[in-house]
Amino acid sequence: MTSELTFASLELVQPLLRAIQDAGYSTPTPIQAQAIPLVLKGGDLLAAAQTGTGKTAGFTLPILQILSERPGKPASIGRPRCLILTPTRELAAQVEESVKTYGKYLDLKSLVMFGGVNINPQITALRGRIDILVATPGRLLDHLAQKTLDLSHIEILVLDEADRMLDMGFIRDIRRVLAVLPKKRQNLLFSATFSEEIKTLAAGLLNNPACVEVARRNAASELVQQSVHLVAREHKRELLHHLIRQHDWKQVLVFTRTKHGANRLAEKLARDGIPAAAIHGNKSQAARTRALSQFKDGSLPVLVATDIAARGLDIDQLPQVVNFELPNVPEDYVHRIGRTGRAGSSGAAVSLVDHEELKLLTQIEKLMKRPIERVETRNFVAPSAADIAAEARADRRPPVAAQPKRQAAPARGNEANRAPRSAAPQPGRAGIANRPVAPEQNRNQRPAGAARQPASQGRRGR
Repeated sequence: MTSELTFASLELVQPLLRAIQDAGYSTPTPIQAQAIPLVLKGGDLLAAAQTGTGKTAGFTLPILQILSERPGKPASIGRPRCLILTPTRELAAQVEESVKTYGKYLDLKSLVMFGGVNINPQITALRGRIDILVATPGRLLDHLAQKTLDLSHIEILVLDEADRMLDMGFIRDIRRVLAVLPKKRQNLLFSATFSEEIKTLAAGLLNNPACVEVARRNAASELVQQSVHLVAREHKRELLHHLIRQHDWKQVLVFTRTKHGANRLAEKLARDGIPAAAIHGNKSQAARTRALSQFKDGSLPVLVATDIAARGLDIDQLPQVVNFELPNVPEDYVHRIGRTGRAGSSGAAVSLVDHEELKLLTQIEKLMKRPIERVETRNFVAPSAADIAAEARADRRPPVAAQPKRQAAPARGNEANRAPRSAAPQPGRAGIANRPVAPEQNRNQRPAGAARQPASQGRRGR
């Protein structure tokens, strides 16, 4: 029955239907089909669905319709009507991008705010009209402390990825935010799981909520093909290098447990000739945004991430996820592989597992109630460092284009007395003609009797 539904049958207004069509969507996902009508009724909602099933549109679409049709309080500085809280910067940016995409034909204004960037542009934006504010808890509290933001006009509150916010220790921040909100409001709590902690939070936040759960707890998408490669820890990087080369992966998201591990792996892959960048909480927001942008447009084939940084990453049709290390918390495995196989697209998730991680693998399989396919790697021979270095040099070598022959210019001055240049390339310097090389000397050392070069000439061209 859900497959026969259309967005028009959900009683969405024409400007939203037009924006949905522009975005290329025609059929709502199960979470959207169930959540949108409930949110439009104006009641509280507790909703859970596995990652990648369209939860964001499940609340942004009805919120946009409610705010556009409901007469709001008089517009004033720094007083949004809807607050959407998210655990990470990347997810906040993604949600606000969805708000803009679906609300482009409506007269509503949105703003995203998170830490790691200059607060002043956000303060400036708050001096204008803001209908929908998407924020991370820490930066939101910074604005409240500086009195640049007033939440007394909030009509709708959304806690997105609420389970992750609890995992990251945001419960105290959430309570501080709730304390300054008006008592009368609509509350929407969206989560990937219905844990006992989520149920406890919902009991204190929601008022007689409707409940939606479109997938069993901690279920992985059937569209993701999962496999495990049993490999010694010291050969993981070589195996990852081999898999990327063998399968010609153009876009792969790799997970590590730690920030240091992400940095180290990205640096080693780059040295081996595979462009890669790390993304985690210690990276500046500019670096994270740049790496993510390059990964999305295909110019960066490998993005190495930690769990917190990757939560909320939404990459269209991401084909490949690799667990370089299994997570310590089994539920995080489901979130990791949920970065692929999104919105009806298929994907693959490969885990590189050493002997010490077998216990973690058993816990993951128990959680999902299914075994994960093992792939034989006993015949894998780790390439030597010399082989990897040679391959990297071959990748970096620019193609040699045919050059038209040039006539030799007539010799000038003492050039005629110079030794002829050899056409043979100098070892180690591809494409550069061999020439007589003087013995190495200190750049500041002058031959005996040589006059000091005038400063104006010595600095020319620097």
